[in-house]
Amino acid sequence: MKKKILNILGISWIVTTIGFVMDGDPTVPGVLLRFTEFFFMLGIVFLILSVFYFRSMFIKNRFRKLIK
Repeated sequence: MKKKILNILGISWIVTTIGFVMDGDPTVPGVLLRFTEFFFMLGIVFLILSVFYFRSMFIKNRFRKLIK
């Protein structure tokens, strides 16, 4: 379980970094605001990927039990 969460966090980190670099908005002068924005984006992407992954695994396991 820990490895799955770390893998999802790694994928979220990569997607967030790419999105943050490709963002076309003008940069804000405050460093604290940049870090806050980055970590909130990371949290949102992590939450979306986690819900998608664990929901799909739950459905897959339910169908597997249903078939047996």
